[in-house]
Amino acid sequence: QPPGDPGLLGPQSIAWEVHAHFVGMLVGGVSSLLMQALHPRALAAVWDHSAFQTHLKERLGRTAYFVALTTYGATEEAMNAIERVNRIHAQIQGRMPDGTPYQANEPALLRWVHLTEVSSFLKGYQWLSWHALSVQAQDRYVQDMSRIGHLLGAPDLPQQWHAHEAAIEAYVPDLRFDERTREIVRVIENYPVDPWDKPFMSLVIQASFHLLPDWALPLLGRSPACEPLKQTVRQALRLAALPIQAFLDQDGVAAHARRRMAPH
Repeated sequence: QPPGDPGLLGPQSIAWEVHAHFVGMLVGGVSSLLMQALHPRALAAVWDHSAFQTHLKERLGRTAYFVALTTYGATEEAMNAIERVNRIHAQIQGRMPDGTPYQANEPALLRWVHLTEVSSFLKGYQWLSWHALSVQAQDRYVQDMSRIGHLLGAPDLPQQWHAHEAAIEAYVPDLRFDERTREIVRVIENYPVDPWDKPFMSLVIQASFHLLPDWALPLLGRSPACEPLKQTVRQALRLAALPIQAFLDQDGVAAHARRRMAPH
């Protein structure tokens, strides 16, 4: 509601297509957490002001809900969600283990989180979708998401995919793998799921590492997986997600948003 309200991006945006892809977004979301954990200042805010270590599923759920609202929600509810996040970020501050102060709404940190999420979501879609986007469509996705990023306070956001990836790589000198990062990786690798969901989630976590840029894997103490293993994980996830995707295409948030935009 209300009928006909396109929200912040609208049904013609590439984001409406990318974010409707369940398994791509799930893998991309986990991969973005691995990336973000490499930035000590961004990690400090999560470490000090959330129950990430014991409530990972809830944290991912809140992120998914926010992405759904800002992508598919009507304009007012999308803006309300953004304003709420901005208010929360403005209150989060603390000190690093070495005493250096930090604030969650520092522009450089907001930019890092935005860049890594957008990169990971798009890589998840490109790798797991049956119909990858063209370079032009990838640029349009980056542009779509920069609108949301700017509203969240992230400055100087690239408008093309290659520039976007270069902007992420420029952060490499600021990244490090320490005990906090090690603990976050451990929590992610032991994601809490019911026993019957463990095989699927194991594939998701493997894939989240496969999406990482080559320079990130050594920082995490990992080596690139061999190509046959990557392709096995990719095809298994694609097939496992088919029934879930079929249901969501009919009754998921994107489907409901498209019905909101249908002529009445």
